[in-house]
Amino acid sequence: MARRDLEDGKGTEMEEINDTAKSLTNSTVEKVPVTLATPPAPVLDGGLRAWLQVAGSFLVFSNLWGFVFAFGSFQSFYTLDYLPSKSASDIAWIGTIGTGLLIFVGILSGPLFDLGYFRSMLIIGGVGETLAMFLLSLCTKYWQILLTQGIMVGLFNGLLYLPGLALVGRSFKKHRSMAMAITTCGAPTGGIIYTLLFQQLIGKLGFAWTVRTMAFFMLGTYAISFPLQLWGASNLGDLASGTKRKMFDPTALRDLPFWSYSFANFFIFTGYMVPFIYLGAYGQTELGLTQTQSLNVLIAAQAASIAGRLIAGYTASKVGVMIPWITAAISSGVFCIAWIGIKSESSLIAFACLFGAFSGPLIPLPPAVFSLVCPDQTVFGARLGMAQAIGSVASLIGAPIAGALLGKGGGRDSYLGLQLFSGLVMIFGGCQLIVLYMLLLRKRELGKLI
Repeated sequence: MARRDLEDGKGTEMEEINDTAKSLTNSTVEKVPVTLATPPAPVLDGGLRAWLQVAGSFLVFSNLWGFVFAFGSFQSFYTLDYLPSKSASDIAWIGTIGTGLLIFVGILSGPLFDLGYFRSMLIIGGVGETLAMFLLSLCTKYWQILLTQGIMVGLFNGLLYLPGLALVGRSFKKHRSMAMAITTCGAPTGGIIYTLLFQQLIGKLGFAWTVRTMAFFMLGTYAISFPLQLWGASNLGDLASGTKRKMFDPTALRDLPFWSYSFANFFIFTGYMVPFIYLGAYGQTELGLTQTQSLNVLIAAQAASIAGRLIAGYTASKVGVMIPWITAAISSGVFCIAWIGIKSESSLIAFACLFGAFSGPLIPLPPAVFSLVCPDQTVFGARLGMAQAIGSVASLIGAPIAGALLGKGGGRDSYLGLQLFSGLVMIFGGCQLIVLYMLLLRKRELGKLI
């Protein structure tokens, strides 16, 4: 009799719990727009198929981010030769609009990946970016270049950004951080390749055929990457678990670690792209370097970025993410201010290598911390999207503001405002990371940040 009473009580208790869960779920769905979420656990854990997807994603990143890193070569060419009537700030908008759209559209494309549209996104994004490049080769006016290299390239690249990372994330458990590091190294690698192509061909072929050659190279790498990512893959379809994900989480607005993370990234990325965009023009106009010599400086910065990312990834696995992240942000800002004292080609190359090495980790490290900023997996995707939306604004406005601070009178002082701006905003962002570190230790009660 007692046993039956216990079973009846247990059944009643389970019914009450189920009713409560249904009530909470219905309330959440009614109040907040939702989309399907990517399940946290990957379907695969390494293997040949997974590493082939890493290789394919590496090639994709070499195109979408590599072309962004190579914009410094376009910036100096447009400013000094192709569009001399336009200011450096006007021309910088071309690159920053592409970068901002890449990040912003990438956030919106995440739910499409969750629903199993990766094949369509990959093909549309790759073909669309290549088409934009061929159209760019026909452009002779500022508004035409802004439309193709800025808006079109940014929109199509956005279809490939976050889904490419998510695909790699679904393929690994044990070696996920290394796989992510290798994938993101495609960005500076592509930057080196596109800068070299521009350097070697612009004087021989002119603007139109230089850009077409880049477009053909882009088409070839996408043709290789598509089979690597798609052939025999089983982790592309709708893998959502049936749970719901908010597109906007209002509770994040009351969370101090979220705001500290977002503000830190905002200020860091406001200054991050400034040296990559203006170093080439600085070398030519202020130090008297040839176009080839100035582009070699950009290549040095991008090559050092690869080493910096890999070293920081290894260091983070030993001492945690926050220490190398803070070090990278503050050091990058300090080097930007040290840029003021550059007076020779050798010192400019040394600056480029140091800045590239220390700024490189600023790309792969932030996502590794966000799981500590937002430990609640039910709102993880929403808050990450919100934080990256804020970061996309910084990528959009940073370089044009720096260009507006560029003096008109010539001499090294003409770059003083630009150098101080990029350095100070990155140092401020690094200091904000220290605040984030303290908040996480206190509010998340963490003994060690991993």
